[in-house]
Amino acid sequence: MPEAADHLQLTAYDKGGGESTVKIAKADLVPTEANLLAEYTSFTALRVACAAFCSEVNAREHRETRRPPDELVADERRRLHPVPAEPYTVAFGLTRVVDEESTVRHGSARYSVPHKLVGERVWVRVDGDELVVVHQGASGAREVARHRLTTPGNPRIDPAHYPERTSDPLNPRPKAVGPEETAFLALGAGAERWLILAAASGTERIRTKMSRATELASLVGAATVEEALALAAEAGRFAEGDLESILDHRRLMGDRRAERLGADADDTLQPGTSAWERLGQ
Repeated sequence: MPEAADHLQLTAYDKGGGESTVKIAKADLVPTEANLLAEYTSFTALRVACAAFCSEVNAREHRETRRPPDELVADERRRLHPVPAEPYTVAFGLTRVVDEESTVRHGSARYSVPHKLVGERVWVRVDGDELVVVHQGASGAREVARHRLTTPGNPRIDPAHYPERTSDPLNPRPKAVGPEETAFLALGAGAERWLILAAASGTERIRTKMSRATELASLVGAATVEEALALAAEAGRFAEGDLESILDHRRLMGDRRAERLGADADDTLQPGTSAWERLGQ
């Protein structure tokens, strides 16, 4: 019974008993024809018997020291080498630091780990055809990721290791903060596009320009200002007065189109068709 012997060796402090653990187990715990002990119904019953035996011998006075081993262990602990606070981590593999992309490298290939471990130290080791990643936290060491081995240029990425996306990264949408931004973004897609590109270009006094656009919308209409903001965004015009300039230009162009549509036929130089009226008479 190797496990029973180990239990005795760990709990019995009698030196002679520690050196003869297997002998003691055979003579006093394991059923044999010599000691006529009954068979145990389970291994748990054997462990209970081992614990009871250790309690008995460790509480008994030792013939050499004249003191029970339970009393001596307090003195011995001051001389024993303490168990390290952290586990013997060489068994976990090689150390790595999780990069900002929430990945680690092994064999020049990349493997993902939970995003909450960015900047943390982890251990990686190969287990068969898999890579195991272990992290040592406040509650102890635990496995945090397991991937099938891959080759350089073919990363192993688990989407579950990353936070859930709330928007499309290729088509981001600004989130309003405060009533002024809410009113501005309510103008439409052109306002959203203007805000994204203005912020990306480092435009100054964005809030002031947003308030001005909202005021103009109340004067000339939200649709008109939204179209002007879309044109300004595509043209990269985010300076002071650019929006007003675009609105003025569109108003003038609209007036000219109206003039052309409402022009009198007598004002044109295009020859008429009156000369053809007598044809066939």
